[in-house]
Amino acid sequence: MRRTESLRALVRETSVRASDLIYPIFVREGQTEPEPIASMPGQSRLPISSLAEEAKKIQDLGVGAVLIFGLPSHKDDQASSSSDPNGVVQNAIRTIKAATPDLVVMTDVCVCAYVPHGHCGVLKGHEVDNDASLFLLANMAVSHAAAGADVVAPSSMMDEQVLALRTALNANGFFNTAVMAYSAKFSSAFYGPFREAADSAPSFGDRASYQHDYANARHARRELIQDITEGADILMVKPGIAYLDIVLRAREISDLPIAAYAVSGEYSMIKAAAERGWLDEKKIVLETLTAFRRAGADLIITYHAKEAASWLNNN
Repeated sequence: MRRTESLRALVRETSVRASDLIYPIFVREGQTEPEPIASMPGQSRLPISSLAEEAKKIQDLGVGAVLIFGLPSHKDDQASSSSDPNGVVQNAIRTIKAATPDLVVMTDVCVCAYVPHGHCGVLKGHEVDNDASLFLLANMAVSHAAAGADVVAPSSMMDEQVLALRTALNANGFFNTAVMAYSAKFSSAFYGPFREAADSAPSFGDRASYQHDYANARHARRELIQDITEGADILMVKPGIAYLDIVLRAREISDLPIAAYAVSGEYSMIKAAAERGWLDEKKIVLETLTAFRRAGADLIITYHAKEAASWLNNN
C-alpha cells in the first residue's frame, strides 16, 4: 500500500487543509509602509493601510483565520492604549472586517507590547500583579469584541484569565465571542524572534514565573483542565513541534478544538536552513504541519500559513 503516491493517498490517515491554518499578523500603529522583520524572513510589521489587501490575499488562499498582534505608538505602566476603542488592534479588526467580513479574526490579549517593561501584566515592584492584570485583560478583550473580533486569545498566562475574559464578555453582551486559551504556553527559547517582531522583550528578568516550565507535562494538563472549567472554547499548546506530547495530552482530556502554535523560532530555523539549502522548505513545513494534526491539533497557528496554503491548494 506504499508502492505509489495514489495508493499512499488512498490510505493516508492525516491531512492538512488551508482552512486549518491561522496566520499571525503584526500591526504597527503610525506606520505607513511594511517593515521587514530581520529575524523572521518573509514577515513584516504592517501598517493599517496594508491590511485590507493582505486580508483579501489570505482569504483567497483559503487560510482559516488571522491572529492580530498590535504594536502601539504609546506605552505606559497601566497599558492604557490596550483597550482604547481607536487603538491599533481595534482599528486593525475593523479594517479587516470591512474588507473581508467572512474571514475569522482572532486577537492576542496581552499587555506586554503596551507597557515599557515588556512583562505580561501590571507590576507591583518587580512582580506581576495577577489580579490587577486580569482587569486590564478583560477590558482589552471587550474592546476587541466591540470592534468585531470573532475570537479573543489571552496569552498573558495570568491565573483565571479565561474566566475573567468570559465573565467580562458575557457582562457586556458578547456571548458569541469565543475564547482561545493559551492553556499550555511554555517558557521557551523558541520565542526569541517574536519578541523582536512585537517589540515586547522584558526589560528585566524573564517570564518563567507565569509561563509553564518546559520540563512539566502534568502541570500543563492541570492548566488545560482549568481553562476548560473556566469556559475556554479552544485550547492552545505553544510552542509547537517540541511539544507534540502536550498536544496529544490535550486531545486525550478534551473534545474541544485544539490549536498548536508553530512559533517564531520554529519558523526562523526552517527559513534559515532552507536559505542555506540544508533542507527542502516545502517538504519540511508540510511534514511539520501534518505532525501537529497527527498529534491531535485541529488548528495550526503558523507564519508559514500563506505559503503552506498555496502549496496545499496546488497539490
